[in-house]
This record gives sequence, C-alpha cells and structure tokens, in this order.
Amino acid sequence: MSPLPVKIKRVGTAADFSPPAYMSSGASGMDLCAALDQPMSLAPQARALVPCGFSMEIPEGYEAQVRPRSGLAIRNGITCLNSPGTIDHDYRGEVKVILINLGQEPFEIRSGDRIAQMVIQKVERADIEFVAELGETQRGGGGFGSTGK
Repeated sequence: MSPLPVKIKRVGTAADFSPPAYMSSGASGMDLCAALDQPMSLAPQARALVPCGFSMEIPEGYEAQVRPRSGLAIRNGITCLNSPGTIDHDYRGEVKVILINLGQEPFEIRSGDRIAQMVIQKVERADIEFVAELGETQRGGGGFGSTGK
C-alpha cells in the first residue's frame, strides 16, 4: 500500500516548527506539535486553541481527525475538546487544536511540544433518503446502555 500524498504549507511566525510526523512504523496517527511564539500556561479547567504552524491540502474523499494523545491524558489530564475534531479536505487554514486541562495543576505548553495526533481517514458521502418506515433489528431503538454494562 502506497502512502496517500498530503501537502502541507508552513504558516505562522513560531521559530520552532515541527511538521506532523509518525513516531513509529506502526503508528496510525501523526503527532501534532504546538507552534508558539512564547509558552502558554493552561490552568486547570481552562481551554485554549493551540496553533500547529501549518495548513494542508487533503485529497478529496478524505478527512483528517484530530485526537488526544494518551500520554498527556493519563499523566497530565490534557485532552482535546471536539474529539475527534474533523478537518475537511477543502479547509486551507492553519491546523489548530482545542486543548483542555482536566488536571489539578497548570500545564505549560511550549513550541515543539507534541499536543495531539492526526489520523487521515477515507470518507463516504451519504445520499439521504426520507422513508415512511425503517428496517427492523433485534436492538431496535434501544440505546445508552441498552445492550448491557
């Protein structure tokens, strides 16, 4: 399987820039790094929009999903809001990540810090059809725990 070409363009003024990168040969997601002119402190329960220093061109039929990094979540309580965040193929603005500090201590973010991960996924478009009835299933309308613990 050959890699999908995704073009990126450096934007912003941060001196320290790290492009998205896979950190292992088996990684599904590329790490995203903060691209900041100066460090920022994220107080407990606070959220911030953190720039990554690039824009990109995703091929039609694909999207990028921005997801939390498990290490930041377990060690510091830092996660992404709106997760997974969707970057549509026609968006050309700077990639930014909405981080929230669910921990007990302030968290400092420096330029170059790995703050999230990004997965490129194929997307199917739906053709919505209004109908009078839907097909039956064993589950039916049960949700929110209806299949057990």
